[in-house]
Amino acid sequence: MSYVIGIDPGISGAIAVFDWYTKKLVEIIDMPTLEVESGKTKKRHISAVSLANYLVGFTDTHIVIEKVGAMPGQGVTSMFNFGRSAGIIEGVVAALEMPNTYVTPATWTKAVGRAAGKDASRMRAMELFPSKADLFKRAKDDGRADAALIAYWYITKNA
Repeated sequence: MSYVIGIDPGISGAIAVFDWYTKKLVEIIDMPTLEVESGKTKKRHISAVSLANYLVGFTDTHIVIEKVGAMPGQGVTSMFNFGRSAGIIEGVVAALEMPNTYVTPATWTKAVGRAAGKDASRMRAMELFPSKADLFKRAKDDGRADAALIAYWYITKNA
């Protein structure tokens, strides 16, 4: 295997690429999205085509996807959209026939030593990857941090 790719699903999610041999973070991109008109408004959706075009460039790669589910307090529409996003990611990875693993948030957060709290993933990612700390500096970079930590979990578990 050459690469491990961690995916934090959702519109605000991200994709983190690690070199399997060096165990180094190579690249992070925000989840590719597109705007779709919905009545009088525009909504963002994951772009299956852009996601596939990005992932197809990685051969000999293992994908690690956060296993997501319904969260208390979220509305029906937002949960449907979140599930749709997760389904797009799963479909693209399956269509590309890329080997993959699913991991629950409870499993990877505990294993990588992430504390509780809103900014915990970003803070832990900055600690683990100080040379890439700029990638996690904004509050909205939590998806990037989660993706990096998800891939890191797989690497450390299988080292």
